[in-house]
Amino acid sequence: MISDLVEDRVVEAVFAVKTKRKLRTKGGASYLALELVDPTGRIEARVWKDVELLDGRFGEGDAVRVLGRVEKFRDRLQLDVRTLESSDVDPASLTPTLRRDAEELLGFLEFLLAEITHPGLLATTRAVLADRDLAAFPATLDGHHSYSGGLLEHTVGVATLCRETAQLHPRLRSELLIAAALVHDVGRTLELGRPPAFTPTDEGRLLGHVHLGLRLIEERAEGLTGTQLAELLHCVAAHHESRLARTAEAAVLFHANQLDAIAATRPVE
Repeated sequence: MISDLVEDRVVEAVFAVKTKRKLRTKGGASYLALELVDPTGRIEARVWKDVELLDGRFGEGDAVRVLGRVEKFRDRLQLDVRTLESSDVDPASLTPTLRRDAEELLGFLEFLLAEITHPGLLATTRAVLADRDLAAFPATLDGHHSYSGGLLEHTVGVATLCRETAQLHPRLRSELLIAAALVHDVGRTLELGRPPAFTPTDEGRLLGHVHLGLRLIEERAEGLTGTQLAELLHCVAAHHESRLARTAEAAVLFHANQLDAIAATRPVE
């Protein structure tokens, strides 16, 4: 497994190809730059020899059986691939997954939904999340919660932080804040393709998850006045940029999003 790899070890194992790029060295020679994944993590890999032959054996998103040696490059482990071939293992089964129990997280999600008593906010939030499988997607591709199910974990984390903040500060409109937190990243389910590559869709590449999420909320809004819908949309639109926040709830969502991302990624001694 990737989490067990150490320098100078020869490895023969099956991985999924998350990304694949054909590049050239400074001397003009072709090589393949890969990112390989399994349920325990990811590792960069390079194919230096027999590039043309091996290139035709697999594509991005495929499962491959790899023989290679683990090396260290710029203080990070990297796999020097000697040979590889296609594998019939389901690539989705090789996607890095969340460490927490998905059913438990879905239970937390339902608990947070139950905190919303405003009929319009509850109906809108349920409609937006109705057919969105948060447990199948990462929250980001290369940053925080960048594994299958990371979107569910991050959504629950941000919404929990928002709920606790609203309890500490009753002046905040807690139901607006929790609803916005639960749908703030739902656009990822439209931006990204399926595992293991999560290659952006055409709409995702051009519009991004925030825009797609806003569009989905507008399409499924129920029982909200124009002002209420605008406030919900504003929170989601501003959750990556604090300077855009025009309401206290939007500002809190921005900081909760940042806090959950930092807590999940910043190294701990």
